[in-house]
Amino acid sequence: MDLDLTPEQRMIRDTARDFATRDVLPHAAGIDRRHEFPREIMAKLGTLGLMGVGVPEAWGGAGMDTVSYVLALEEIARACAATAVIMSVNNSLVCGPILAHGSDAQKRAWLPDLASGRKLGCFALSEPESGSDAGALRTSARRAGDSGFILNGTKNFVTNGPVADVVVLLASTDPAAGSKGISAFIVDARNPGLKFGPPDDKLGIRGAPSAQLFATDAVVSADAMLGVPGSGYKIALGALDAGRIGIAAQALGIARAAFEDATKYALERKTFGQPIARHQAIEFKLADMSTEIDAARLMIWRAAVKKDQGARYTSEAAMAKLLASEVANRVAKEAVQVFGGYGYLTDFPVERHFRDAKITEIYEGTSEIQRMVIARAVLGA
Repeated sequence: MDLDLTPEQRMIRDTARDFATRDVLPHAAGIDRRHEFPREIMAKLGTLGLMGVGVPEAWGGAGMDTVSYVLALEEIARACAATAVIMSVNNSLVCGPILAHGSDAQKRAWLPDLASGRKLGCFALSEPESGSDAGALRTSARRAGDSGFILNGTKNFVTNGPVADVVVLLASTDPAAGSKGISAFIVDARNPGLKFGPPDDKLGIRGAPSAQLFATDAVVSADAMLGVPGSGYKIALGALDAGRIGIAAQALGIARAAFEDATKYALERKTFGQPIARHQAIEFKLADMSTEIDAARLMIWRAAVKKDQGARYTSEAAMAKLLASEVANRVAKEAVQVFGGYGYLTDFPVERHFRDAKITEIYEGTSEIQRMVIARAVLGA
């Protein structure tokens, strides 16, 4: 489905598709089975410009638009959901905020390496007692004279954390001000006051390591602050809006993988003298899958276009993530059903798609949070 894609958008989609088919898909099952961070694949994605799709060429990126980004991310996710979310976090939650709010010095210091894949970023927002309620975070940033800040607190579920080189970290510089007292910091992951816990043992996306992050009297300089004091909450919300488009594209890729694998199997597997794809019960499943996947893709493209136009896209991003993540889970579930007993075995890819799909309804805003965002837009709240 090309619609009105530009030649440049088709090129990045086709480049990502070729790379995903050739260099990612053959390793996806092993990455999942071994909980293995795909280091070589990530380096190649950087070489292709896919670790900083929206970063201008002047800062070392590909200089492409958001539509190009979701096209590429869908292709990578179709091959390996774990690889896709590593790419998504680096693009949306790390490069994005630095590009939008960083000083020239910060952009110069971080973006060329992040966009090229020489370094990897992570985003530290969620905490043990503040996930969806990001404004209630407790990590503190106490001023250390005029020279900097001292960070203390615990972050949860930091995707890329155990292998990251840089952390975009949210902390309170003015607890009395609530969400208006939250500030954002760019912190070198080698800071001696930062320590990551053991990698989380997860249901899916096992090749994308995540962990708790502990900040214990971590000293950062004043120029580590991203944006101005008290702007961290708005920075985080903006990053999450963009990130939700990326997670929607990841979910779409998972759905497509499950659908394509189920279709191929249904054409090969025979019962009662014909392929099961010719039985109406299976035909209807495949028809529903295809319809919902196309609907999700159009929703994602709408959100991406609005972002590229510079328009407000919070509601559209929430709708895209809500629909795409729920489609991914429905399609993956039905794909397992098409495979029958084989779908329950790790020998076949649909059980991995089934496990990978679930997280897309949870991270970067649960489905319940997306409905809240959408409802507020509908009701004008």
